[in-house]
Amino acid sequence: MPSGGPLPGFGPDLQQAGRATVRLVLAAATAFGSYLFVTVLLLTAIGTVAVAGAFLLPETVLLIRRIAGAKRQQTAVWTGRDIPEAYRPLTGTVRERVRTAVRDPGTFTDLRWMAAYYLYGWLPVLMVPLWPAGLVVDGVRCGPLRRPAVVLPLIGRLADLDAAWSTALLTPSPKARLAERVEELTETRADAIAAHGAELRRIERDLHDGTQARLVSLSMRIGLARRAYDTDPEAARSMLSQAQDLAEEALTELRHVVRGVHPPILTDRGLAGAVRALAASSGLEVAVHLDGLTDGSRAPAAVEAAAYYVVAEALTNVAKYGGVAEAGVRLARVPRGLLVLVRDEGRGGADESRGTGLLGIRRRVAALDGTTTVTSPPGGPTVIEVELPCVW
Repeated sequence: MPSGGPLPGFGPDLQQAGRATVRLVLAAATAFGSYLFVTVLLLTAIGTVAVAGAFLLPETVLLIRRIAGAKRQQTAVWTGRDIPEAYRPLTGTVRERVRTAVRDPGTFTDLRWMAAYYLYGWLPVLMVPLWPAGLVVDGVRCGPLRRPAVVLPLIGRLADLDAAWSTALLTPSPKARLAERVEELTETRADAIAAHGAELRRIERDLHDGTQARLVSLSMRIGLARRAYDTDPEAARSMLSQAQDLAEEALTELRHVVRGVHPPILTDRGLAGAVRALAASSGLEVAVHLDGLTDGSRAPAAVEAAAYYVVAEALTNVAKYGGVAEAGVRLARVPRGLLVLVRDEGRGGADESRGTGLLGIRRRVAALDGTTTVTSPPGGPTVIEVELPCVW
């Protein structure tokens, strides 16, 4: 027997083989389901060719996606790495759904995996003779002989091999990812157009209901004062004083509209100074934390405006619905761009479907290809995390 310290015992290899066995059993179940599904697939293909069964094709493709999705989840659990999906949504009329199912690159990826899985799906069968051989051979090697196991680790390698092949076959092709990206950009463009239209309507409403009304009243006051100047100077002076007040109110309204388009404070003081001023005027006790924004570097103007809007809308929501007087704001420079995080310990339960604030944030961020994550369980805390990609 070799001298030296004790080698690893039989237990860890046995546990690893057990985990690999569970993984392979699940793989065998998926393979068995795939073998049964080939009959449905062939019938659907025949029905599609005969036209009478064309409506079955989208449903069959959806079933294939579910089977492939289950395999992706199994593989991700074993490897610890997610396998992305890239599918076009099957919506519209029967003809549109059939056309999408046929032209979707994800359909070809799943069919390629299914065809290959009919061959390597038999890998779990190889573990059947390995178990009795491993219990005997490795039991002796790890026990009396004090040597490492050689048979039971092969079960884990079978699971690794199944996972490696599944990952390679189920990973979306560059064409599929490009199609998904185009679909995503189409959706975000529609949101950006909707947000732009809503912003134009808001500006028009503010000008019509506020500034324009005050300017009309101002013109009338000046006209009345002009007529009364010769006959009643005191009344004319009173009207001119009122006209001056209306002019100041109109200027205030115009400043409000301008701030809604692009806050001048962003140009003057930068994002950090603008957010500090916003926090000071919010009526809340807001702790502002800056990471990597103190070296004078500035994000693009559109990114700063979006970040300012996110903070302003989030603090407004805290003041209205949070039921708390404190909040925290964090601005951080990250490798991909700018991170904005607003947190409060209020009542939580924020729902995007009940108002336009959170939806407006999501649309504005999506227009810049950013991401928005809202976490707001009942009882709080509410956390709005936004990442805006940019080049510093």
